[in-house]
Amino acid sequence: MDIGIDLGTANVMIMVGNKGVVLNEPSVVAFNKKINEVIAVGEEAYKMIGRTPEYITVVRPLSDGVISDHKMTEKMIMAFIEKVTGKQLLMPNIVMCIPSAITDVESRAVVEAAKIAGARQVYLIEEPVAAIMGAGVDISSPDGNMVVDIGGGTTDIAVVSMYGVVSKLSIKVAGDKLNRAIVKYVSNRYRILIGEKTAENAKIAAANVYSPDGSRSVVVKGRHLVRGLPEQIELTDYDIYEAIVDSVQEMIDGVKTVSERTPPELVGDIYQHGIYLTGGGALLGGLDKLMSYQLGVKCNIADDPISCVARGTKYAFKNLDKLLDGFEQVSMYK
Repeated sequence: MDIGIDLGTANVMIMVGNKGVVLNEPSVVAFNKKINEVIAVGEEAYKMIGRTPEYITVVRPLSDGVISDHKMTEKMIMAFIEKVTGKQLLMPNIVMCIPSAITDVESRAVVEAAKIAGARQVYLIEEPVAAIMGAGVDISSPDGNMVVDIGGGTTDIAVVSMYGVVSKLSIKVAGDKLNRAIVKYVSNRYRILIGEKTAENAKIAAANVYSPDGSRSVVVKGRHLVRGLPEQIELTDYDIYEAIVDSVQEMIDGVKTVSERTPPELVGDIYQHGIYLTGGGALLGGLDKLMSYQLGVKCNIADDPISCVARGTKYAFKNLDKLLDGFEQVSMYK
């Protein structure tokens, strides 16, 4: 059995052979400190965020695109692989997608977690490469293609040619940071404290970063910071724009930086093909239009951008000779 895992800050997606994406659940673990056991992972644990007694901690073991809690990451990967394989004693080959700016230590942690979960061989592939393959782009030719993969913790920008990354940048500005920016904005302007889940729902429902005009709105509920009582207000697309515009500009500046580092021949190819947007952040209202306007290059949102990285692992299995085994990759740089 071949398994492809997109180990994302916000969600874990697993692809199995020809079945396609068989699992898409939040990267969340619920841990009971009294009995010292993991009691829930994924969707079940996500529903517990902000709703548990103090002896149950709900954690996100990945933060800003890297593993922040190794033990919980291992438990989570093992639980998800068990869900997919049905506790069969299989020794799967696993392709793990990792952020482009990951360190050797972080790479080793990812490989160790997969090995403990029962993998026979673990291959590492950089997320931008998997994302652009999942978007259906042929990267075997010497043409330059740029991908902007906007996830939960990081935005990975890369120019890919001949199965390799020519220039890249990973910035810690993505979905989670946009959510926190909305929480901060609502707190400062309206004196109401809302949760990050509420902020994310507001972003999905009302964001328009290209031409906000107040026509889209969403009602959010929270706690008034002065009175301490429940309160609800209506946020417009202009409110969301004000909250997140600086973070969105950082992403666009990152694209400019990568373009400046790229050989001119490949930049010409990018102008011809356009920029491919993948990841959940690609669906942010008006982002493709704003990028096209500021960069002067057309931006293409991939089909089903959220699952692009996971789908890319399917093509990775056809090119395993061009990937390196996880432990080899770690030792290469020593």
